[in-house]
Amino acid sequence: MIQRMTSVGECLDFMGTFYEDPQFSDPMLSDKEQFQRNFARAMEKPETHCTWGIFRDGKMIGLFTFLVLQEEKYLEMLVGLCRDREGYREIFEYLEGHYPGYDADFVFNPGNYLLKSALQKRGAAFEPEQQKMVLENPIPAEDTSGVEAYTPQYARQYFAIHNQDMYWTGEKVAAAPERFRTYLALHDGKVVGYLDVTCCFAENEIYDLLVLPEYRRMGYGRKLLAKAENGQKGMMLLVDADNEPAIRLYQKAGFVKKPYANSLTAHWKVQSII
Repeated sequence: MIQRMTSVGECLDFMGTFYEDPQFSDPMLSDKEQFQRNFARAMEKPETHCTWGIFRDGKMIGLFTFLVLQEEKYLEMLVGLCRDREGYREIFEYLEGHYPGYDADFVFNPGNYLLKSALQKRGAAFEPEQQKMVLENPIPAEDTSGVEAYTPQYARQYFAIHNQDMYWTGEKVAAAPERFRTYLALHDGKVVGYLDVTCCFAENEIYDLLVLPEYRRMGYGRKLLAKAENGQKGMMLLVDADNEPAIRLYQKAGFVKKPYANSLTAHWKVQSII
């Protein structure tokens, strides 16, 4: 049985059983800030967020929170806790019955073979596994010459080199100064790299870092990181788990790998139940 949950308290005992579970812990709940953002505060926004409990014989076997944007026909799983194959079957059938045609994103533990199997069965597309890293030892004073905060005069160049294969394109980042800060690497007045970092959370995220290939190995990546780290109390990032050169760069900048926080991202077009 599936039912809408309306109280944080009625879910806490169940959630606690997943803490540091190597297979089924949720990387979207790896710290207090994520718990507040993805679960507690989401419960306070029923117009855009839904939390469902899956029950068998009166006992909770699954808990899921989704961002639901009806105008955009978009779903994002913010919490997914379940060790039962039937629990996943029930939540997917519910989504198929209520949100056909929606685009749905899932971020989850790479060890969660039950959720991965359910998504594979439905033809979802998967991104590479992501390693979460957190800033533990900020890099010492670094020369940041050639790196400046974004201003509109660089908009065209910044947008031209920005990664377009993501929701937060350069245009959207620039239009959300309450959420993001952007730093640019400049070479003879040309934008050759950028770093987008959130600025409104207790632990902010380096969302995207890029240096044009012909300007790599010139220290711009390190300078961008140093500029972003200045004055930050908490910072994290996600990097492809097999991208050793990038991981080494971040380790030199004071980041360390966070256990139980790796993630897989899957994209699924919800199909109606036939």
